[in-house]
Amino acid sequence: MSDRLTKPAGEGLISWLTSERPASRRQAAWGRAYSTALTFSRNRLAMLGLLIVLGLVFVAIFADLLAPYSAYVGDLRTTRLLPPSSSHWFGTDDQGRDIFSRVLIGSRITLFVVVLVAVLAAPIGLVVGTVAGYAGGWVDATLMRITDIFLAFPRLILALAFVAALGPGITNAVIAIAITSWPPYARLARAETLTIRQTDYIAAVQLLGASPWRIVLRHIMPLCLSSVIVRVTLDMAGIILTAAGLGFLGLGAQPPMPEWGALIANGRLYVLDQWWVAAAPGAAIFVVSLAFNLMGDGLRDALDPKSAK
Repeated sequence: MSDRLTKPAGEGLISWLTSERPASRRQAAWGRAYSTALTFSRNRLAMLGLLIVLGLVFVAIFADLLAPYSAYVGDLRTTRLLPPSSSHWFGTDDQGRDIFSRVLIGSRITLFVVVLVAVLAAPIGLVVGTVAGYAGGWVDATLMRITDIFLAFPRLILALAFVAALGPGITNAVIAIAITSWPPYARLARAETLTIRQTDYIAAVQLLGASPWRIVLRHIMPLCLSSVIVRVTLDMAGIILTAAGLGFLGLGAQPPMPEWGALIANGRLYVLDQWWVAAAPGAAIFVVSLAFNLMGDGLRDALDPKSAK
């Protein structure tokens, strides 16, 4: 009794999380989550990427409070194309608008695109891949041929075609990017499913009388989810670049929305003399894309079942 009273509460919790013989599914799930978080936290570059991504979320939420000037209104007579200074950290554009404020507000658009594409594309790819891998036969052949058709085209070119058909705008750009982003997730989920469906665990569930849909939804998808999450995180940089490419071509966010790709398109006319107009949003795209790549690498190492925890 005295040992139990003097032992710190944190030590008891850590022992419970790291137990090699969990007493319940809940304890096992929390133990895996703790082990994954511990492995991830040891990767300094991954933690740096996570901090930058959290910074992006913070800036997107409080952009109105952090922006020193209006992102949409400038003064053509007094503040047009001013270089970076203490008053305008990133300088001003051809309309006299503060670039720093526009980059901050534009982070909302970038986060909106990234989150919405992930929410739309990842579940589609996960469902298609697991159903194809478990069902096999003509279902597998049909779904994978459709996937191959999408994979046969470069993502940006295919997104351009869909946006041209749907019309310019940030919503249509998100839909186009989501439509072109799901095939890699389907391929990955199918490969995982082909391995999982041969295991004794799935055979036992089949003997208990579980329906195919229950097996796919309750037993196969959760096992494929970690790999899909890692792939989505690594694809965030590509999603940001695709959205920026559409904005650069005038098919994404429309003026005066301060989308980073559109800001670069506006600054290309002044890139030789007023370099800061395009450099600031370009640097923002580079930093955020690098952060997602670093975080994705860390998640891949942490969620790899073959790595030593």
